[in-house]
Amino acid sequence: MALPTMTAEQRSEALAKAAAVRKARSELIGKVKSGKVSVADLLKKADSDELVKKTKVAAVIKALPGVGPVKAAKLLDQADIPEDRRIGGLGARQRAALLDALAP
Repeated sequence: MALPTMTAEQRSEALAKAAAVRKARSELIGKVKSGKVSVADLLKKADSDELVKKTKVAAVIKALPGVGPVKAAKLLDQADIPEDRRIGGLGARQRAALLDALAP
């Protein structure tokens, strides 16, 4: 299927919107990294916040203090969550398993 043709103005608006979303998602990941927002908080917000809903679970897990790519992959495997899954796509069982895997 061919992409619709866009005018230069439409293209620049789309690029600006995408940049704003990337910046907001980066700020969200930064809050997780600094400990201001927990994974449990994000899971609760996912029902109402479109930005949180479209954020990848792996990115959030990797942003946690003390968690790198290897540990994040292990946690996702324990919770039976695919690497490319987004927060909004998690089922109730996967959410519970993720919180259990993250519990100290």
